[in-house]
Amino acid sequence: MTRERDTPFGSRLRRLREAAGLTQEELAARAGLTAKAVSALERGERRRPYPHTVRSLADALKLSERERALLTEAIPRRRSDAAVPVEAATTSPSSLPASLTPLLGREREVEEIVGLLGRPAVRLLTLTGPGGIGKTRLSIEAAQKAAGYFPDGVAFVALAPLGDAALVTPTISQVLGLRETAGVHPLEVLGQYLLERKFLLVLDNFEHVAEAAAEVVDLLGSCPNLCVLVTSRAPLRVRGEREYPVSPLAVPDPTHKPQAEEVAQTPAAGLFIERAEDASPSFELTQANAAAVAAICWRLDGLPLALELAAAQTRFLGPTALLSRLDQALQAGGARDLPERQRTMRATLDWSHELLHEPEKTLFRRLSVFAGGFTLEAAEDVGTAAEVDDEDVLVLLGNLVEQSLVVAETSLEGETRYRMLEPVRQYTLERLEKSGEVEEVRRRHAAFHLALAEEAEPRIKGRDQVEWLDKLEAENDNLRAAIGWSLEAGEVQTAARFGWALSMYWVMRTRHGEGRMLMEQMLGRDDGDLPARMHARALFGLAVCVYGSGDNEQLMTVAEESAVRFRQAGDRHGEAHALGMMGLAALQLGDLDRASRTFEGSLERFQEQGDAWGSAHILNHLAFVSLRRGDYPQAAELAEEALALTRQTGDRHVTNIALHHLAQIAWASDEHERAARYFREALTIASELVDTVDSAYYMRGLAAVAEARGELRRAARLLGTAEAMLEGTGLVTYAHASDELHQRVASAARERLGDQAWTVAHDEGRAMTFEKAVAFALEADDEALPASSA
Repeated sequence: MTRERDTPFGSRLRRLREAAGLTQEELAARAGLTAKAVSALERGERRRPYPHTVRSLADALKLSERERALLTEAIPRRRSDAAVPVEAATTSPSSLPASLTPLLGREREVEEIVGLLGRPAVRLLTLTGPGGIGKTRLSIEAAQKAAGYFPDGVAFVALAPLGDAALVTPTISQVLGLRETAGVHPLEVLGQYLLERKFLLVLDNFEHVAEAAAEVVDLLGSCPNLCVLVTSRAPLRVRGEREYPVSPLAVPDPTHKPQAEEVAQTPAAGLFIERAEDASPSFELTQANAAAVAAICWRLDGLPLALELAAAQTRFLGPTALLSRLDQALQAGGARDLPERQRTMRATLDWSHELLHEPEKTLFRRLSVFAGGFTLEAAEDVGTAAEVDDEDVLVLLGNLVEQSLVVAETSLEGETRYRMLEPVRQYTLERLEKSGEVEEVRRRHAAFHLALAEEAEPRIKGRDQVEWLDKLEAENDNLRAAIGWSLEAGEVQTAARFGWALSMYWVMRTRHGEGRMLMEQMLGRDDGDLPARMHARALFGLAVCVYGSGDNEQLMTVAEESAVRFRQAGDRHGEAHALGMMGLAALQLGDLDRASRTFEGSLERFQEQGDAWGSAHILNHLAFVSLRRGDYPQAAELAEEALALTRQTGDRHVTNIALHHLAQIAWASDEHERAARYFREALTIASELVDTVDSAYYMRGLAAVAEARGELRRAARLLGTAEAMLEGTGLVTYAHASDELHQRVASAARERLGDQAWTVAHDEGRAMTFEKAVAFALEADDEALPASSA
């Protein structure tokens, strides 16, 4: 009986084809060959097929590793074959796969990688990143561009099909057209072949055969002119390795209203648009759908595979409809020529997930409750429970970062935050929901962030104000998610505690609409179980967020109810807060007498409690009442008293409001230069707080100064940027802002400058970012026009 290993190549090929149920024509079509070529191989007319032909046949037949090896062994050797390998006649200088589509948005990365490959000191370069980030495509493009550095050739070796690290070296040999030699280790065969060659090996998808890293290092050690470019979800962690993390594609700026032209210029949107046009020739980016395209890019975090899978669905879904169905779109099949593991985002992430150990999988799914990132401290608090100890989190989190499933980002201040790309988080969140522990993990998440909010509440009123506002801003997505879970879970008291703790943060970081929505939902779900004091606090939180919206009657109603409930609870300090909001409502409604009486009652209670912060706020409000009445000396005295208290508290928010009052008093007294100094000082403080509302008001004040000086273009720009900033907040106006002055200055500047020049300058202002607008408003006045020149 003929031994299996002695079966001729043609006979073995025929048996494998028949076992697969394929005709010669069908096999030829799958392998990219002609039926005549397959027939010649099976009849033995062609006894020594090219290595790439054997690989194509094996792929088409979906052979196991053992079947591939036996098929390759069946190729008869030439008599000249010796113990030392020789180059196969068909080996070409380059075996890189052909690219059927252009690589978009990666020009910088390609240039950097090519530059690294050209350095003699860089022998092992590993491109790392999560599945779907585009490592393979980037490696091929970079290898093509770097081919000039490697005159003896470039070879691409796909490792994803391998199930055993021991097959890495034999697979590289097969790609290079080298044959195994009896008694010679495959690594030695490779080493002898590459010994004198200046060669580039591209090893794709190394993460699941990481045990072969030592062999790669040995090969580099024996071949001084060899360079290896690796793609992997994790670095190889060997000596001499240079890691190059591959980032997602840049997405449209989320702080700007999406404009079609700007959206199209971003790499993520450019890729989506290109693939959408491939899928649907009628697709076109327009101003009408630009916001939806930008939102798709944001939701997918610029992940190339996710963008391509989503774009493929534009065959039957417009961008707006696609945005609402993104999760389903990512589970739809991608291009048929993609590897099986990349046909859907789920398949890609399943591949990564299965490489994790159980404790890593457990922490991975628990971290999915975080929205917008998290700190190590948060991960240790929320991620620990059965199966994961506190001390294990650092190690496990480090492993997840190394596997490119969690992203670590270090700020200029040296603080590290972690996050998952959104498609990864959604995948992992689904696993958490199926694990049976989602409620417990969400409860821990809410408890951690409630503790943070309540710790921050007094800190954002004092000297550490900016630092703690920034902390809350960094956690805003988590705070929102925690409140949302509290409401869904019926934890109304938890949501109310969040509202009281965060109300001033919502004001100072211009999140009124968000806070209002959450507090209205909370109060709507209260079945009367909330204690009076807690209910009063929730109402105060709502009142704070209603202020400035123009709903002044509702503001008065909510503030009055809050004051009544505080009174019922015997909480005079809380009542002082509520009375302050009632006074602001009266101001908005134009009732200065009621506003004054209510503020006096609030001030009395704050002072008896020794609350300098609250007293300073109310003194500012009383100063504005005097300002509205035309009593400038009294207004100035009250504002100066408020300023004195802020030196005790360190609250810059109250400081800049007092400065604004002093600026308005100076303006009303025709002291324009003095007003300008106050406006600038207030703007400087407001910009440090990232308070866009008050910053806009101070820019309007500086515009009035500019118009009075005859700096008309400057005035128009300042009014334009202030207008755009206020539109972005959704607010109507605060009591201490003067719309009358704004309208007078705008009309005067437009009339003197002329419609066309006004429009150009005004639009320039509207287009400025917050940072550029602040810098412009504070810069020296170097373009002043004589008052008569306009």
